[in-house]
Amino acid sequence: MPTPPRQSPRPAQRRTQPSRRGARPVAPVRRKRPRWAMRAVTTLSVVVLASAGIGHAVVTSLDAKIARVDPFKDMKNRPQAGHGMNVLLVGTDGRDRISAEQRRKYRLGGAPCHCTDTMMIVHISADRERASVVSLPRDSYAEVPEGDGHKAHPIKINAAYAEGGPNLTVRTVEHMTRVKIDHYLEVDFTSFMKTVDVLGGVEICTAAPLKDSYTGLDLPAGTHRLMGGEALQFVRARHIDTDSDLGRMQRQQRFMAALIDRATSSGILLNPMRFRDVTRAVLGSVRADKGFGTGELLDLGRAMRNFSPSSSEFTTVPIGQMGYAVKGVGSTVKWDTAKAERLFRALREDRPLAAHRPERKAVRVEVAPQEIRVQVENGTKTEGLGKRVDTALAATGFRTSGKLAVAADRATKRTVVAHDPGWDRSAKSLAAALPGSELRPVKGLGPTLKVIVGEDFKQVRKVKAEDPTQGEAVVLRGDEAGCS
Repeated sequence: MPTPPRQSPRPAQRRTQPSRRGARPVAPVRRKRPRWAMRAVTTLSVVVLASAGIGHAVVTSLDAKIARVDPFKDMKNRPQAGHGMNVLLVGTDGRDRISAEQRRKYRLGGAPCHCTDTMMIVHISADRERASVVSLPRDSYAEVPEGDGHKAHPIKINAAYAEGGPNLTVRTVEHMTRVKIDHYLEVDFTSFMKTVDVLGGVEICTAAPLKDSYTGLDLPAGTHRLMGGEALQFVRARHIDTDSDLGRMQRQQRFMAALIDRATSSGILLNPMRFRDVTRAVLGSVRADKGFGTGELLDLGRAMRNFSPSSSEFTTVPIGQMGYAVKGVGSTVKWDTAKAERLFRALREDRPLAAHRPERKAVRVEVAPQEIRVQVENGTKTEGLGKRVDTALAATGFRTSGKLAVAADRATKRTVVAHDPGWDRSAKSLAAALPGSELRPVKGLGPTLKVIVGEDFKQVRKVKAEDPTQGEAVVLRGDEAGCS
């Protein structure tokens, strides 16, 4: 329950003289406060409220707009509470609340499933200086604990919501992680789009074009400011990467980092009226537990006021096995038990996830450079540039032909990665090693990719294949997700 505002003790009332018949009681004498004192108190109050990010009265009026659920009802044998605050953030379908025009534009057709589309544990440190976000893959193998008249049984973690709503969802997450959930927040498509719009959009960067026929996402490489509908397409797209759900979670994490950067760098949290508008957009279509109220909103407002991009960190539960088959459940994603336990222990002990991570020396890509054949052509008039690029790519692991060629166009402005459409995954990995390069599909080119070096060439960046079933959790800091 939110802590009630502390009230100053009432001044003791001056006792009246015992009344005698016909005598008037003696009224207490009130001393007038100097006007300068009243003005000083008023000014101090304004300063205090401004430093909180938003006034208490404004938040109180918004508190009543939150739809309430009781995810902790009759819960027993819960994990021991740690330090800081843990919020289970659940993204639901909710497309029935979107207009027909928006559903057509953003490919949101079909009946709403009333299921969980995204699930994250958001940990706010006890000192309110760090936010750690852990994504739980929707197809994670989970075990529903025994209770409410049913036996323990296996399930995909996102199916807990359909089976038992917020209550079973929280119980299942706590059972799997041993992290005590303090608050539950459920966000749907509508609140997501409204929040992005009221922030004025969120800036994201793409190293390669992103196109998904299912959601309608179509972004060229470069920097983009996404408004609500397009942002929804960006975080929902699952048909860009072969590891559809893991790739989507990484995009969601990068988007959240960019959203936090937008909220904390634009002055919104220091402007009570603008923060009110953002909060109103969020709270108008969310569901939360009864204890997530005015006090918690003010607390988060104060915390985020001091946030910077490096204050946030994002990761996904370490995976032990993809495609883990479970009878009656289907193909699931099984966590690496030991590595996941180390991750969740860090949350319980309120420690940064990235405290002991290895230095990231290479960009993670989907296809290893050792599997990619490359032919280099010099598209500029700079002698020896083609050989320099060929040597650098070979040093990074790419299988270059070593046979240098000169492009027909010697005035190529932008470096091009030409590829057969059937080798688009390899092309994306090669493009990641050549920052700013352009992907160009060429039918019939075959398995060998062609690099046409342009005048914009600066460097070859080291890349490395990312295996989600190996190593510790890969932690992304918010300042690493920006467009710089």
